[in-house]
Amino acid sequence: MNLYGIRAIYTFEMARAWRTLMQSIASPVLSTTLYFVVFGTAIGDRMGNIEGISYGAFIIPGLVMLSLLGESISNASFGIFFPKFSGTIYEVLSAPVSPFEIVLGYVGAAATKSILLGLLILLTARLFVDYEIQHPLWMLTFLVLTAVTFSLFGFVIGIWADDFQKLQIIPLMVITPLTFLGGAFYSISMLPEPWQTLTLFNPVVYLISGFRWAFYGVADVNLALSLGMTLLFLLLCLGVVGRIFYTGYRLKS
Repeated sequence: MNLYGIRAIYTFEMARAWRTLMQSIASPVLSTTLYFVVFGTAIGDRMGNIEGISYGAFIIPGLVMLSLLGESISNASFGIFFPKFSGTIYEVLSAPVSPFEIVLGYVGAAATKSILLGLLILLTARLFVDYEIQHPLWMLTFLVLTAVTFSLFGFVIGIWADDFQKLQIIPLMVITPLTFLGGAFYSISMLPEPWQTLTLFNPVVYLISGFRWAFYGVADVNLALSLGMTLLFLLLCLGVVGRIFYTGYRLKS
């Protein structure tokens, strides 16, 4: 394995994050903080408890996931799109690094930034809402798996997109609505039928449910099912990325 090549890509992408600190770190943290102020402090006391948990604390896992999904996709998609846009992707492809090492460098950097962002949001939430993490190892597991999975998904989007506008279509038109409808601000058990059953077709439900279980021991779906769905999406993304490099889709033309 070419560790020097992986490190070069990873270091370059991480350096870009520090150069755009306000956009990549400060902006999502500030946006999420506003949710904590409005829903956790201003409205939370009037909402009552959900499954024995204060509303402000209940929405923390959903808000972290909301930022994590968006930033993972954004970081990875822009990371691979810019070399395509500038033409430097051909230098990367001609370098003595394998497709696996290229993906490891780009996706690893995107996932690292998203994980750091998620942890920073959790620290910020402590300033506004009291919460607990009953299963910290499971919390980190879901945090890492989600960051890696959606960074891979963002990598696919970055290769598929042929202009800057397309980079935002799926995150804004698909991922954000699915997150809001996936139990970020409520328990799906509160929904009447048939909406409760239909919601189970939303893959984000399983991510938020598993992540929330790690905090409070309560979940909308079984923990094993949440973990299984996350791993399934991870494998699907890996399969698509592998197919892209095998065929050279929008990389060699």
